[in-house]
Amino acid sequence: VGIQALNDKDLKRLGRLHSADDGKRALATADQVFDRFSFDLIYARQDQSLDDWHSELSAAIRIGADHMSLYQLTIEDGTAFGTLFKHGKLAGLPDEDLGADMYDLTQEMMQEAGYRAYEVSNHAREGAESKHNQIYWDAGDWIGIGPGAHGRLTIRGERHATETALSPNGWLDAVAKGSGELQRTRLSPEDASGEYLMMGLRTETGVEFDRISSLLNNDFMNKIRYLTDIGLVETQDNHLKTTAKGRPILNAIVRDLLPD
Repeated sequence: VGIQALNDKDLKRLGRLHSADDGKRALATADQVFDRFSFDLIYARQDQSLDDWHSELSAAIRIGADHMSLYQLTIEDGTAFGTLFKHGKLAGLPDEDLGADMYDLTQEMMQEAGYRAYEVSNHAREGAESKHNQIYWDAGDWIGIGPGAHGRLTIRGERHATETALSPNGWLDAVAKGSGELQRTRLSPEDASGEYLMMGLRTETGVEFDRISSLLNNDFMNKIRYLTDIGLVETQDNHLKTTAKGRPILNAIVRDLLPD
């Protein structure tokens, strides 16, 4: 359930149409109807203090879901928030130090409450991990169906990316002609390995060296040794993974490791 925030002011700032009470009622219904339910929150919001986030996360934990996705607000180019940020209309965003403190607090509180951070932003009680999302993080295969959907398929040992039309009418027209796909692109071994590295390093288990063999040149291994020396990554049982110290700066690690 996409809750995002537990107060109406921040929901409005995030552009959400539901109220905090709407979200809580939806969670209560989900708890009654389903064996398990999950919801997400966004933190590091405008004018949010560390104490604010502590109180909100405490309330979220008391709801009692087996799984929670807790995302730190990031500003991306090409999004509505990116445009607002460029025009100076997102005042009050936390600085990097406060954002890091919020991340650390999140890990501490969730661990104390019995949730394991099996992925950078996802926390679950034992056995409640998301099987659906694990397919993406592990670079499995999935079919993208519907307007604007992306898919990844392995066909005769080669990795392919699929895309569909963004507009509903465009997608329906493509379906009427026999396929909803707009295009299908074969990924190079380097691109496929790069995608797996980018997604797999988000998880606590990391990535298998055997599956990123196309990246394993001298430059890459030198970077791994350096990142290991400064405590940001570690290697174990043919796996590369980030450490607790490295996980908060995962994006920087991935940028450093991926080929230019």
